[in-house]
Amino acid sequence: MKLPQPRKIIAEKYVAGLSLFKSRRSPIKLSANESALGPSPKAVKSYSSIGKGFVRYPDSDGTYFRKVLAKKFKLKRDRIILGSGSDQIFELICKLFLSKGDEVVVSEYSFIIYRIYSRMFGAKVRYAKEENFTPSVETIINCVNKKTKIVFLANPNNPTGTYLNKTEVLKLRKKLRSDILLVIDDAYFEYIKDPEYSSGIDLFSKSENVIVTRTFSKIYGLAGLRIGWGYGPKKIIKKMYEIKPPFNVSRPALFAATQAVIDTKWLNKAINHNNFWAKKIFEVINEIGIATNRTNVNFFLINFDLVNQSASKVFNKLANSGILVRQMDVYGIKNSLRVTIGNSKENKKFISVLRKIFDV
Repeated sequence: MKLPQPRKIIAEKYVAGLSLFKSRRSPIKLSANESALGPSPKAVKSYSSIGKGFVRYPDSDGTYFRKVLAKKFKLKRDRIILGSGSDQIFELICKLFLSKGDEVVVSEYSFIIYRIYSRMFGAKVRYAKEENFTPSVETIINCVNKKTKIVFLANPNNPTGTYLNKTEVLKLRKKLRSDILLVIDDAYFEYIKDPEYSSGIDLFSKSENVIVTRTFSKIYGLAGLRIGWGYGPKKIIKKMYEIKPPFNVSRPALFAATQAVIDTKWLNKAINHNNFWAKKIFEVINEIGIATNRTNVNFFLINFDLVNQSASKVFNKLANSGILVRQMDVYGIKNSLRVTIGNSKENKKFISVLRKIFDV
């Protein structure tokens, strides 16, 4: 008997940060760059207010929420598209632009989801080499050829936490052909206060060949609700709406995200918490002698080449103490771990266990 056969898709599977270790739930999860403080109380209250409204479909286009975003960030509502997380925006972009024979450029240690979706739609992925875990305009441009359709740039980048300043990002767009789409991932932009840095939306809100994505899964603490958004040229956004699944963002997500983006006080509290604990954690890391590329985002990459413990041993010792961090093997970053900055109790435990592991 002949059965239906799916087409062959050459793409690796996304492997999320662990939530379990040896069949027991870890009390401290520092593996997914989730919010340390959780969502705004106003967002939680709005979510809870839905009640029996769960029975109704959401507004498929999120009209009111897009109006809130447009007002908050001084943007045009018809250039905003919502997604079930920003990764759905990446999927729609790849679906709209890529086919077999096309090529995509990503930085060497960029967010793995870009290459997964690119390959899913038949494109070849080229990797721009990085120096000290930071991409450069030159290495990206060197990967571009006549087949290039899209360049993905996470700025700041996950999992390295590094970023290009605004001069370099503008230079990149200028050097790329006009028919190459530049996609900038703004997932962690809120954490960066460097005056030399600018978010993708600040730089390209009027561009005709740049799409910028943002998420509510990180600093806003709504990872479980899956909501993100993209901002781009009106013509491209219109085409994305033609292929977007109906009702792709739930009513609870729309309600909670509306309040989350309005609550600036809670946002600033999250940033201050992150900066306070980043300083304390890096003091300990420096005392131990672990190598790291210090940044201001809510996670950090640490390498164990200079100390007498390997990344795998430290991972297991942390996990056995109930602390889960992110292994970097899937990204090809050897002997390294990525750690999310957690809440105060979690950070104190992480510091305490790390000191015990290295006897300092």
